[in-house]
Amino acid sequence: MSALIDGIKGNRFAVLGRAGMDLFADPIGVKSEDADTFRADLGGSSANICAGLVKLGSQSSLITSIADDAIGRFCMNRLNHYGVDTSYIRVVGGEYRMSLAVYESTLEDFQNVIYRNGAVDFQVTEEDMDQVDYGKFTALISAGTVFAAEPSRSATFRAIDNARNAGLPVIFDIDYRPYSWPSPEVAADVLSRAGEASDLIVGNDEEFGFMAGGIERGFEKARELARKPGRIVIYKMGEKGAITLVDGEEIHTGIYPVTAVKPNGAGDSFMAGLLASIAAGHSLRDAVMRGSACASIVVSQPGCAPAMPTTPELNKFLASHPGPTAAP
Repeated sequence: MSALIDGIKGNRFAVLGRAGMDLFADPIGVKSEDADTFRADLGGSSANICAGLVKLGSQSSLITSIADDAIGRFCMNRLNHYGVDTSYIRVVGGEYRMSLAVYESTLEDFQNVIYRNGAVDFQVTEEDMDQVDYGKFTALISAGTVFAAEPSRSATFRAIDNARNAGLPVIFDIDYRPYSWPSPEVAADVLSRAGEASDLIVGNDEEFGFMAGGIERGFEKARELARKPGRIVIYKMGEKGAITLVDGEEIHTGIYPVTAVKPNGAGDSFMAGLLASIAAGHSLRDAVMRGSACASIVVSQPGCAPAMPTTPELNKFLASHPGPTAAP
């Protein structure tokens, strides 16, 4: 585990996956179909993780491709606004398009409409991955969606090989999105391969269950993956908390209850908070708890990237919150 923790403590993250635009209905409580106004900001799981890391004092670089159009330039501008390194982003012409998420800040019949037609982020190539200077980074992060289509799938496995050769640990957020995949069978096979190639795996009970062929077998799948010495597996269970599996130990942690206005963005913020906290010297248990606090902060506010906390905001939340729920 020391190589993994040392890599995270290096605090320079290369992140694979998509950037996109989020449009969220304004104000809080208004359904999308009733909205007169939408706010726009950065979206996409990997871009959100990047923004969350930088806001917590880490360095992050997004490795992806974006469209040569106004929305692509908007996303690039927002990445730069948040301080994310964009030097490994390739602009792609033609009819490929950025992801677009349209959602609302209300949990009642929550709607998140995703547009992924001709997704430009799937156009990342093995050549793109070979041009990355892996020596600039101390850890590689990948979200699961990059494996859903070619050439991105092969390119991501190439990046993992390149990272391994450079001595970087690999961090994997399962992030299963059925709409991106050709079939559940392909997804289960490819995501399992990605898990086997990773040093830190984060997912929820449904995602591990999906990889195992049934939600009732999800925790056993997490345990199976955690049997590799030095690997950390974090099994998230929503409101029930999380179980962190490492070297035969199970660390049970609760959550920080809040009044949520939306469900999305929690996983991205958890990942950023977890990694930034390990990098800052917190214990694994405390880092998981700080990641959980970040998730709670994000679901209690509109938007994803703009809702990611800074370190002072996270510390203020922890100091004022009555405390986490009991561990499962």
